[in-house]
Amino acid sequence: MATRTPGMGMRRDIDDLDPGGARYWWLFLVTGSLWILFSLVVFRFNINTVIGIAIGAVCIAAGVNEMLTVGASSGGWKVVRGVLGVLFVLIGIVALAYPDRTFVEVAAIFSFFLVLKGGFDVVSALVLRHEVDLWWVPLLVGVAEILLGFWAAGNFGREAVLLVVWVGAAALARGVMEIVLAIRLREIGRPGAPGPPAPA
Repeated sequence: MATRTPGMGMRRDIDDLDPGGARYWWLFLVTGSLWILFSLVVFRFNINTVIGIAIGAVCIAAGVNEMLTVGASSGGWKVVRGVLGVLFVLIGIVALAYPDRTFVEVAAIFSFFLVLKGGFDVVSALVLRHEVDLWWVPLLVGVAEILLGFWAAGNFGREAVLLVVWVGAAALARGVMEIVLAIRLREIGRPGAPGPPAPA
């Protein structure tokens, strides 16, 4: 649903974000930038010693990030993001508990994270497609995450370097999503942004 704001043209109501959390838009810009930086640094990791720990850390950091997003969300989205955050932290703990497991086991843990995160991004993009101008970015990122998840879960060539690529790609996707969230929060926090509709 679109509303007209004087002097601002057509703007869209954003139902999943709480305008009260818009003042924290910069926080998500910082976390998004850090995720993108991490996606570049991860390729310097020693594959044989730290990749299991890196996967656990990525999943836990993503869970904490989701819990931070709860403060900027509204309605039922708070619950969904909270549950997602807890699941990501649990997946990260499992990955940290078994850092020396085989490639197959670590890839299976990480594939579950990727499919879960990608599924959430796709569903939220489709639900919000009429309210959010940038809805197609989470849709593309979510599809990419799901494809990476199935690639990680499948037996399509078992090389340790693939695990590093999957971690780097997941961190890059997370960074893009955080920056999109920062843009959206900044947009609803601008003066003249539409508030709740007036009662009829």
